[in-house]
Amino acid sequence: MTETTQTHTAHPDDPDDSFEAYRPRSPEFRAAVEALRGLRQDLIHDAFAYRPLPRKEPTGAVLGRLKGRRREYATWYRHAVVGAGGVLALLIASADNGGGSLGAVLGLLALVPVLMTLVRPIGAFWLSLASTTAVALLGSSYDDWPWLPGSFASHLMVLTVVAIRTRPRTAAWMWLMTAAYGFVAETAFGWGHYATNTAPMLVFSAIILLTITVWHIRRQAEEKVTAQETVTAHERSRRTLLEERTTIARELHDVVAHHMSVVAIQAEAAPYRVENPPPELEKAFATIRENAVAALTELRRVLGVVRAEDYEVPDAPQPTLAELDGLLANVREAGLDVEKGVTGAVRELPQGVELSAYRIVQEALSNTLRHAPGASARVEVGYVLGGLGLRIVNGAPPNPTLIKPSPGAGHGITGMRERVTMLNGEMTAEPTREGGYEVTVFLPVPMAAEPSTSPSAPVRAADEGGA
Repeated sequence: MTETTQTHTAHPDDPDDSFEAYRPRSPEFRAAVEALRGLRQDLIHDAFAYRPLPRKEPTGAVLGRLKGRRREYATWYRHAVVGAGGVLALLIASADNGGGSLGAVLGLLALVPVLMTLVRPIGAFWLSLASTTAVALLGSSYDDWPWLPGSFASHLMVLTVVAIRTRPRTAAWMWLMTAAYGFVAETAFGWGHYATNTAPMLVFSAIILLTITVWHIRRQAEEKVTAQETVTAHERSRRTLLEERTTIARELHDVVAHHMSVVAIQAEAAPYRVENPPPELEKAFATIRENAVAALTELRRVLGVVRAEDYEVPDAPQPTLAELDGLLANVREAGLDVEKGVTGAVRELPQGVELSAYRIVQEALSNTLRHAPGASARVEVGYVLGGLGLRIVNGAPPNPTLIKPSPGAGHGITGMRERVTMLNGEMTAEPTREGGYEVTVFLPVPMAAEPSTSPSAPVRAADEGGA
């Protein structure tokens, strides 16, 4: 059994054939089609669409200093510049034709396309070509063709404004259409004229449009760089925030693990402190201990997630405000003259609060060493009824001109704010009038919070074994 292969010859009149079979595949043809499509999109489609030039806030050394009504008027400065250019074209056209009614008409024909760039830029380009033709036919000059002096100035201004308001591709199409118009006008209607000026028009317009195109490209590049820098700064801020939260989580793990160890030890020892405890009580304490040990296990898993590769488990308890004097002694050895002041009745606070307070003071003093070497500092700790207040302030550096940029990663203020936010506190960090820097923090402590006490040796053993 053999298969019979039938060949079908495509025919343009065959309705079953797809149009794709007859579409040319030439790259040159496609390039030409794309070019014509670009011409239609830039200069033909919605050519007379209403696109008003918006006002712009005055900037710069001169316009930026204006206030009140003058500043409001200055927002129209671009419109005023375009209007002044149009008036200049009007005067040139009117003077070239000796004034009078004809000069006034030709002046208006030169003025209108320039003013039209403020509202319908692409339409202003086509109107400028039409106006050039009308002025050339009505004008009395035989020395210039096809652009009389007024039309020459008007068309250059139109090209300039439209190129600024559109993209570089549109400027290229306008230049090509101007060249085509000049070529046709010179070859078909240039007889009877002593000189033609298409070449000067193309040279001047090319220089102007090339300059504007370079400006467009540079501005777009600056906008892309600015946008990329914004995204990079945002990502860096997020990364910094996550790193600080991870650090806080690692430190607070030890605090929470300590408390859970205390719960587990006390729950295990409680039945032995009661003579003949009922089974229900023993079962309840056993359940408490099991939950505490399970919580310690989960804490160890969480710490494994947030722990960095180079993180080492500390071999000592997390610091508290009791070790603040040792911290101040270390920074004094590093060259920082620091004083300490304590107000209120000193009392033991929750370990999370004490750890955060210690870290905040530590980071604030580190910032002083980095950013204000040689300056003095003062640390104030205030025990108030509703919480703990901190104030770390440093003076101005003695030689600000000798200070080099800090090599730090910029995590200090972010880390302090994260710790304060975690405890529902408040924080301000700002320069002082004297040229220094001040960090003020308030960490609330509920009045019902009572510190728990337990034998330190069993607690430490359970802490090391549980997490």
